[in-house]
Amino acid sequence: MDDRKASILQAVVEAYIETAQPVGSGVIARDPKMDVSAATIRNEMAALEREGYLTQPHTSAGRIPTDAGYRFFVDQIGSSGPGRLSDVDARRVRTFFDHARGEIEQRLGATSRLLADMTDYAAVVVGPSRDPARIRSVELVELVPGHLLVVAVLSDGAIVKQHLTVEDASAERIAAAGQALRESLIGGPLADLPTIHPSSDPAVDTLAALARDAVAEPVAGLVYVGGASRMAGQFEAIETVRRVLAILEEQLLVVTLLSDLVNRGLSVAIGSETGLEPLSECSVVVAPYQVEGEEAGTIGLLGPTRMDYPKALATVAVVSRRLGRSLEAGA
Repeated sequence: MDDRKASILQAVVEAYIETAQPVGSGVIARDPKMDVSAATIRNEMAALEREGYLTQPHTSAGRIPTDAGYRFFVDQIGSSGPGRLSDVDARRVRTFFDHARGEIEQRLGATSRLLADMTDYAAVVVGPSRDPARIRSVELVELVPGHLLVVAVLSDGAIVKQHLTVEDASAERIAAAGQALRESLIGGPLADLPTIHPSSDPAVDTLAALARDAVAEPVAGLVYVGGASRMAGQFEAIETVRRVLAILEEQLLVVTLLSDLVNRGLSVAIGSETGLEPLSECSVVVAPYQVEGEEAGTIGLLGPTRMDYPKALATVAVVSRRLGRSLEAGA
């Protein structure tokens, strides 16, 4: 693409991101950076439409970018790095992490809300995988007859909670099974939990083994979603909003999506590039964060394809770095 077409396409994308209205040649012609006539701009916009970068929603309307148009725009701004946050946003991120406290779940949840507040998009933070963690404490408690809760606190501060449905479990056997769990599991790695030491009561052993297996179930990093309700204001069609919110409720699907994008080397997925049909009108901006030099989790923003890509990329880049440092410091 020659420089003139690239400049016109960039101007159309920027105008559409700002107004959400189809962009006419007159709007582009009024841009002081455009040193060409409105007629030339019209011809170039028609050519960009034929080449698949723009589309015209109505015969009499201006044009809007296609996914290919957004991709060209993102690749252009990405070639020089993710850009910089405004001074106000940079101070906001710095202040947030300077005061970040509490267990890892609290900080990851707060980070997702920070991202959403800064961008007005839905924000997703995937917590670190629990595989390297060890069991710090474990308890087995009865909620109501026949329903138990096993709670394990891990060495990284995460908490595993699993429900069990059992029959004829007396308080004495529940207490004995809880003690067996503590004696066998505390200090053990979550990825390779030891078996429970047998007792003289097979019913206690069975109950303890069920609880141990529940804790040992492979669990991906927890997902923290902030600003999901903000999506309602980003799309005109209510059905689109419903489909996007349904995706955000599927934690495993969200983890898989972000991991796949990172593995494919994508920092931005536009429309069909996400691989999920319900997100065909959405874009995802994603970045991994590292703890002690190792990739620990991912953060992402989900919004409409007309999202403010420069700000989204800059925000994700800065927050991912600061989050990794915060988790390393354990502050």
